[in-house]
This record gives sequence, C-alpha cells and structure tokens, in this order.
Amino acid sequence: MAHCLQVAIASCSFPSFSSTFSNKRAFRPRCSAKIPMPPVNPKDPFLKKLASVATNSPETFLNRPSNSDTPPYLDLFDSPTLMATPAQVERSVSYNEHRPRRPPPDLPSLLLHGRIVYIGMPLVPAVTELVIAELMYLQWMDPKDPIYIYINSTGTTRDDGETVGMETEGFAIYDAMMQLKNEIHTVAVGAAIGQACLLLAAGTQGKRFMMPHAKAMIQQPKVPSSGLMPASDVLIRAKEVIINRDTLVELLAKHTGNSVEAVANVMRRPFYMDSTKAKEFGVIDKILWRGQEKIMSDVAPPEDWDKSAGIRLVDGM
Repeated sequence: MAHCLQVAIASCSFPSFSSTFSNKRAFRPRCSAKIPMPPVNPKDPFLKKLASVATNSPETFLNRPSNSDTPPYLDLFDSPTLMATPAQVERSVSYNEHRPRRPPPDLPSLLLHGRIVYIGMPLVPAVTELVIAELMYLQWMDPKDPIYIYINSTGTTRDDGETVGMETEGFAIYDAMMQLKNEIHTVAVGAAIGQACLLLAAGTQGKRFMMPHAKAMIQQPKVPSSGLMPASDVLIRAKEVIINRDTLVELLAKHTGNSVEAVANVMRRPFYMDSTKAKEFGVIDKILWRGQEKIMSDVAPPEDWDKSAGIRLVDGM
C-alpha cells in the first residue's frame, strides 16, 4: 500500500505558486497514475452493483444531495439485499436443545396444531372470541377430524361468584359448537361451572369425558352489578336473566337426557357433581382414569381377602 501511494505521489505534477496566485485557482493535484482498488467479490450483489454504477454513471456518487433520508448507497437498490445469500435457518425438531435454532412457538399454538382448544379462564369476551376463532379454523383445516375441547373454567363468574361476563358468552361458544361438522370431544379438567358445564355436556354423545377429580356445577345465572341503574332498568335486566336461565335449563335437559323439571329443580341452588355423579346425571359419558378397568378387574372380592388372611366367619355375627 505504501509503495502504491509513493508511485501515485511521484507521478503527480503540481503547479507553481506563482501561477496559482496569478490565476487565483485552488490547489488541485493532477495525477496520472491510478490508485489500485481492492478486488470486488463477484458473488456479492451489493459490491457488484456499486462497481457497475461507478463505472457507468459516476455522477450518481458525486452529485449526492446533502440532506438525504436514505442511507448512503442504499438508494441504488429498489429492494436492497445486503447479503450474498440469505441466512439459512435450520428447522429444529426439538425445542429443548441447548442452542435452539429458532424461537419456540407459544403453547396455545402447539395445542391448536394438535386440534386441542383449551378453555382455562372465565368466559369473558376475549376468551369467547379466541375459542370461536379456533373452532372455525380447525373446521376449515379439516372438517372430518375431531376437535378436542379441554375445559377448566368457572363460566361467566369467578371462583368467588362475582359475575365477569354475560351469559351470551357461553351461548356464543355453544352455538359455534353446534354449527361445526366435526365431532367434538369435551374433557373436564379441574372445574366446569355454569356455562362451562353446558359446554361440557354439549359434546358429541359418547365423547364427553371427565377427569376423576374434576368438578362440575350448574347454577342459575346471576344478575350483574346494577350500580346506579334506575329501578326500571334493573327490572329489565332481571327479566333477561330469567330468560337466560330458562334457556340454560332447556339446553342442559336436552344434552343430559333429563326432564326440564328435573334440571330446574336441581338448579334452584348450586348443584355440585363429582365425576361419578356427573356421569349419573348425564353430563358426561366416561371418566378418564388411565388403567381403571384393569385395576378394578384385578381386585379380589372381600371373601378371598378374608380367606387368604386366615379369618373365619362365625355364624350369627
């Protein structure tokens, strides 16, 4: 590099000071030698484009605007590509690697990929919107494969009984389920209370399940906080709650196989059901207990236990 600069400077001719002051011109050295340029990588499109523009139209670089919003030299490209080849991201099979090659997806997306819709919150508008959208998407993806709805929700109320959503939130999900062509498998994990119990019972007959220690409960709809409403508005809202209660009773009677009078009678107060009682009432069809059938079949009767223990029954006792 130093040798190149020496050759360039030695081959430059400078005007005399007298001529400079007489002609009132700026000091401009005239070089006859060319300063060598570094070689251009032919595979780099950015440098290749710069070299092409510099050869064909060098004024593009010399006459640049002083106040430009575009970074230097990037305005030469309609859609700039700054890398010779785009970065290749290798698809990873597992998300538990020490150096993941891509960020893991969120859990709801993984469940949705397995055709699982999880309702794990009270039925507020945001939850209803997401659940209905997922149901519609899964039917669009495949109208024949079943859809699995896992329910752990307190319905339109919180666990302390305070109303957080309108009864129409549960009815909206119910109507969407009834419009689907797919089989719907419902599974209760944790709790299915109020409108959530209706969604549990609304699954396809024979495909409604419950975990052994889950709970189901049906109750009457509650009047939301009236606040500073006039008395006439409170009466209107109370009538609407009665209509929603009657609708809920009719739908539960339809899906559980009970009469409307029987469902209305047990709904006078909160009616809690464990997995066994929910099966007897018709809310579910089967209790999910892995290995339950084998365990019960291997259990010996009480007489065999007494015989193996050497206990003899005394007559009259």
